[in-house]
Amino acid sequence: MGGTISLRRAAQADADEIGDLTREAYGKWVPVIGREPLPMTVDYHDAVRRHRFDLLYLDDHMAGLIETVPDGDCLLIVNVAVRPAFQGRGLGKRHLSLAEEIATGAGLAGLRLYTNARFAENIRLYETLDYRREREEMRDVRTVVYMRKPLAAG
Repeated sequence: MGGTISLRRAAQADADEIGDLTREAYGKWVPVIGREPLPMTVDYHDAVRRHRFDLLYLDDHMAGLIETVPDGDCLLIVNVAVRPAFQGRGLGKRHLSLAEEIATGAGLAGLRLYTNARFAENIRLYETLDYRREREEMRDVRTVVYMRKPLAAG
């Protein structure tokens, strides 16, 4: 992969760069769904106050992030994003592994996430990582796919 990788928790001062990274990462989906995906429309100043963000740096560049929040007996992955220049290097998988560590450390039973049904490559990735579809739901003009990954006890 090359370069030095480091992780750290986000602070309020990171909110603008988190927004920029997310807009870059999700920009490729605008032509697919005909509008900005929801993560591109979030107020990240508010989100950083309410959720946990773990930021991944490659050398001095914020390359990716994962946003999580406890949700019942699971850890909800609200957003996982990697800047396009850093995609294809396994950083998204690294974030998802971190989410497993966070959930296990908190004694949670599993992970949950949701995604647009038209993000087929993302769904395939999640399925290769043992996430299973729980249900699909129509919301406005989109179909949301809800997925869950149970974690081994102890």
